[in-house]
Amino acid sequence: MVTKTVQLDDPTTYRGGPPHDFFDQLRRDEPVYWHPSEQYAPGFWVCTKYADVIAIERDVKTFSSALGGALLDDQQDGTELMMLNQDPPQHTRLRNLVARGFTPKVIKAMEPHIREAAKVIVDRQMGNPDVIDFVPNFAAELPLVVISELLGVPYEDRHKIFEWSNRLIGNSDPEYNDGPPEQALEASMELYMYAQSLADARRERPMDDIVTTLISAELDGEQLSDIEFNVFVLLLAVAGNETTRNLISGGMLALLQNPEQRDIVLADVPGTLDTLVDEMLRYVSPVMYFRRTVTHDTELRGVPLRANDKITVWYGAANRDEDVFADAHAFDATRSPNEHIAFGGRGPHYCLGVALAKMEIKVMFEEMLTRVPNMALAGEPERLLSTLINGIKHLPVRVQ
Repeated sequence: MVTKTVQLDDPTTYRGGPPHDFFDQLRRDEPVYWHPSEQYAPGFWVCTKYADVIAIERDVKTFSSALGGALLDDQQDGTELMMLNQDPPQHTRLRNLVARGFTPKVIKAMEPHIREAAKVIVDRQMGNPDVIDFVPNFAAELPLVVISELLGVPYEDRHKIFEWSNRLIGNSDPEYNDGPPEQALEASMELYMYAQSLADARRERPMDDIVTTLISAELDGEQLSDIEFNVFVLLLAVAGNETTRNLISGGMLALLQNPEQRDIVLADVPGTLDTLVDEMLRYVSPVMYFRRTVTHDTELRGVPLRANDKITVWYGAANRDEDVFADAHAFDATRSPNEHIAFGGRGPHYCLGVALAKMEIKVMFEEMLTRVPNMALAGEPERLLSTLINGIKHLPVRVQ
């Protein structure tokens, strides 16, 4: 029986980071835990064990993404066209169409530009004697460049993506949304309009980019509709920007707070980058949870679940499951094997952009660790108030 409760549906709970002490208690004493909630009445199930997260994500017939959507807030009109909120076969069709823009050939062709962009980002801060906010000056820039490259967004427009995604994900944080919740809807509408303008421009003048690929891709004679394309751009702006940005920020914080691990990495940057990136993904787990809806009466670990119950899987909790990861709360830059599930539980919703995200993270850390190895914390991090993203808004550092 759980003796200490934490409100997982309250954004202020995450002011100091994910409540790992509570997750430890749940995994040990009540791995399938009923979380009462006024906001999401009557409440929702919380699953924190690694094996359960994978089992739920793979069993789409019992645990649906389409019924209600992937978040605790029930999906709104239009968002049922987002892959996150779909089950097979609709999800399979859309994923297969969108995958045309994420082939190994496409990603490999982007690597030289990504490396050059990372070099420019670090160049701008070299020799700066002042305290720098790591988030906008290091972590946020490369994902924005990559999304701009993917979508053919003009360089000068990249910070529009930054602003829109902040307003969407930071809807519960007064720094990003100091007005009514409808501001997030306004941001999504602005992003839809921008996406439509990109599609219209590529129909008139095709280019060698993902927009042209996606609007012209066919599968069994079908193409993406305009609204499907616009919703995908929204997903890419959030999934490709917020998650990578916050992984880079959280990963750097972990390195700076564990100097003995940073020393190990600095002694052999090329040889440790792969394990370092995977450990950052496990340790940070930028997406904290997704929701599924139970389709029929069933049970999990002997706990009865009813049709239409909301059930949530918590990736950061599963990624610290002691049954899978030795010394799970330790940040170990050389951890191997490391079968984390930061990108999802290996089911049909496993992240489509894994290879691209890993390349971005690896390139950025290779550049930073090689050229600014003495970066140091210059203050406390300020975290995003969000139930969804394990985010850092501000991280003061010195590069010398």
